[in-house]
Amino acid sequence: MRILITNDDGIDTLGIRLLAEWAKKLGEVTVVAPKVGQSAKSHAIEIVQAFEIKKVDFMEGVTAYSVDSTPADCIRFGFNGLKQTYDLVLSGINKGVNVGADIVYSGTVGAVFEAARFGVPAIAFSAFPDGQEAASQYFDEVYAYIVKNNLLKENLIYNVNIPENSKGIRMTYEGAMYYSDGFECVGGDMYHQIGEIIPDECPEDMDRDTVALHAGYTTITPLMTSRTNMSVFKKFQTK
Repeated sequence: MRILITNDDGIDTLGIRLLAEWAKKLGEVTVVAPKVGQSAKSHAIEIVQAFEIKKVDFMEGVTAYSVDSTPADCIRFGFNGLKQTYDLVLSGINKGVNVGADIVYSGTVGAVFEAARFGVPAIAFSAFPDGQEAASQYFDEVYAYIVKNNLLKENLIYNVNIPENSKGIRMTYEGAMYYSDGFECVGGDMYHQIGEIIPDECPEDMDRDTVALHAGYTTITPLMTSRTNMSVFKKFQTK
């Protein structure tokens, strides 16, 4: 198996090393990851300015490239720049969970959406900020669940969030907004965006990723690339 790995926290962070070290036992690993942090860059790509891409030392048995751009561009370089094919794309482990409607902002998740454009199955992994190492202990369990249930044949992309002490795995759907939104003036004309975790509007619904994760479960959420509302399309489709 040939595996491409990226993240949005940067190539020199703990999470991606934990993921790459585990993935080595599945097959041949290539890492293409951002030079610096690219959190909340979603599915953005750079098409105006040139940017640096260079081969770097990473870990034994892994070929790695540092890309001074977004996670989606890392995936694009992995396929189009290196002119390689892969059997699986992994993204993470993100330093911070990616759940609920806020996943639209995630660079970690944006990378797996880009992988889907190439028709390759992909999994985004996230954990609580101080829980990446603990979360990595559940990789075998998560992957075994995915293989047992043939999930990568059912759907191309999945979003996985792992708590530090997992009670087990739950298949979930995307919950509500996870963070509140606000702006804080930090001096002069400069502002910083701020937010706090907010309670889910359906706290008893354990099928929601936002609820199940905070109840201590590893959440696996199948995602779709299409943004077309098919029910409306079919209703007004030209005959």
